[in-house]
Amino acid sequence: MTAPISPAPAPSPAPAPASAAPRWARPAFWAVLALAAVLYTWALGNNGHANDYYAAAVLSGAQSWKAFFFGSLDAGSFITVDKPPMALWVMALSARIFGFGTWSMLLPQAAAGVAAVAVVHSAVRRSLPGTAGHAAGLVAALVMTLTPITVAINRDNNPDTLLVLLLVLAGWFCLQAVRDGRTRSLVISAVFVGLAFTTKMLQAYLVVPALAPVYLAMAPGTVLRRFGRLLAAGAALAVSSGWWMLIVDLWPASDRPYIGGSTDNSVWDLVIGYNGLGRIFGGGGRGGGFGGEAGAGRLFNDVMAGQISWLLPFAVLALVCGLVLTARRPRPAEASAASGDDAPAARGDSRGASVALWLWGGWLAVHYVVFSFSSGTFHPYYSTAMAPAVAALTGIGGVLMWRAYRESRAWAWVLPVGIAATGAWAFTVLRRTPEFVPWLAWAVAGASVAAAAALVAARIGRRVKLRIAAVALVAGLVAGLAGPAAYALTPLGSAVNGTNPTAGPAGSGGFGGMRGPGGTPDGTREGFPGGAFPGGTRQDGADGASGTAERPQGDGAPADGGFADGARGSMRGGPGGTVSEQMVEYLKANRGGATWLVAVGSAQSASSIILSTGLPVIAMGGFTGSDPAMTVARLRELVSAGELAYVMPGGGRGGPGGGGDSEVSAWVQANCGVVSPSEYGGRESGQSLYRCG
Repeated sequence: MTAPISPAPAPSPAPAPASAAPRWARPAFWAVLALAAVLYTWALGNNGHANDYYAAAVLSGAQSWKAFFFGSLDAGSFITVDKPPMALWVMALSARIFGFGTWSMLLPQAAAGVAAVAVVHSAVRRSLPGTAGHAAGLVAALVMTLTPITVAINRDNNPDTLLVLLLVLAGWFCLQAVRDGRTRSLVISAVFVGLAFTTKMLQAYLVVPALAPVYLAMAPGTVLRRFGRLLAAGAALAVSSGWWMLIVDLWPASDRPYIGGSTDNSVWDLVIGYNGLGRIFGGGGRGGGFGGEAGAGRLFNDVMAGQISWLLPFAVLALVCGLVLTARRPRPAEASAASGDDAPAARGDSRGASVALWLWGGWLAVHYVVFSFSSGTFHPYYSTAMAPAVAALTGIGGVLMWRAYRESRAWAWVLPVGIAATGAWAFTVLRRTPEFVPWLAWAVAGASVAAAAALVAARIGRRVKLRIAAVALVAGLVAGLAGPAAYALTPLGSAVNGTNPTAGPAGSGGFGGMRGPGGTPDGTREGFPGGAFPGGTRQDGADGASGTAERPQGDGAPADGGFADGARGSMRGGPGGTVSEQMVEYLKANRGGATWLVAVGSAQSASSIILSTGLPVIAMGGFTGSDPAMTVARLRELVSAGELAYVMPGGGRGGPGGGGDSEVSAWVQANCGVVSPSEYGGRESGQSLYRCG
């Protein structure tokens, strides 16, 4: 891919008008969107609060505009979550309008997922002319819809769903900028990347190495003019990425929440450390890896394979073949065969497809390298950002391979090989969990072999037997999507594991492969038991969504925010200890005029109490309990001002907010009185509640 020094070719022609679309195109497109909507919303109310950590921040943002702007965990704005707040803003606005609950929080996420499918369809459709573009777009949309990890994350409240939508919009406008040569299109693309940065920080920039070189090399105009437009887009990217970060870091620290996840109370440190280089090189990204060992085979291991890898081999083959095919100039017979509105598109066919292949191929390559070799925290659901590239390459490359199959004997072997290889990999993945729909692996293998053989047989002789080849092609597509479709259905049958959403049977994802989505701690999971379809509740009878126990499902109950009166059972959620229902009732009764109900070691405990009571709770050590958010001076100030009366230190992973030997804990033990469990009808436990002031 080299950039021309003289003026580049004229802008690629616009795609064929909607009136030229085949009759099946629009109904098929809407059917795929309907399928996506069903997969992303079916039994969504069963997911409760999904990820308690983000749900608490959504609720707090719906209660306080200050908490809304900063993305605070609590309505009192003591500490923020460890991500920028763009995704929280969308959900919190919905909660302000409709009241806080499962549907008001998660439905915007599902809608963003459906919108991302539509954008991918449009981007791919516009890359090829006429019927070919509609076919490629439909395949891409279907692949995107059925990607298992995408189904799982679109039913959760993690920020990745909005991240993907913003990034595919950036890709759409970058492709448009290459077509029309307008600075405006490129700037809009950059703004969407910047908004994605305000959603999940540096992960948004993984698309930049794909978008910028493609524009520089293939857009209209001289190199100097293209470079100037890229500079303008870079300025837009800087502003749209940095405005929130700049405001927060310039805001007086004494008048804003502590920046969760940072070591020095700055967004800059959060960007570079915890959410930046720490994720790649380890250290700053705390929490460990959930996707298996780093290395070239990570995306194909037992944890990741069923989430994203089903069509990766085909996508790579489609990319390579597509680039070779589009590099060839159209033959005279091909150019003269086009007529009417399709004639200009036919002349720009190879160029439009080539641009798209380079962009989506670069997108896939960068994500593959970063996700495979990152040694810091890595969750399987990060890989949903790869789904648009896999889908687009499968659609565009698959259509180009089909065309080559029909037109050239020399290329007739490529499509059958791609279908056979896809079937072989699907068989391998499915046989890793043989108890999961045991007949499916063999059906996929048989259908793939039959489809590949039929394609070969239909190509023997001078003329292609198109009907046989078309039926074989459809059979190959169905076989290739059967595995991911089976995995994609499993999140519908049980509550999402909010902190680590995955799809598939036990052992196919989750915490090191030890816990499936919505499954039990020992890895058991329902959904397709013995080959049956999913449905019902978890096998262990729990109804929680993110590792918490006895959480209210659906929208809770009361219209004033969806809270039951008091906590149901004990509330836990990772480091931070357990807070009983009796203790919460005692704290509510004795809160007085304090801003915060209680201060606990980590956000995992705080979020459960916030969600059960609707009241602010301090997470002294942030998400893991190790943030230096609480100091002795700050704690003394809060107690003296009457803003905080109760503290339960400890339960974190060390650091000023959590460890039992920390200065904060020592001050509490020396200056506050222990509340006897008999005062609230509780029992002695490893952690004590202290009354201060």
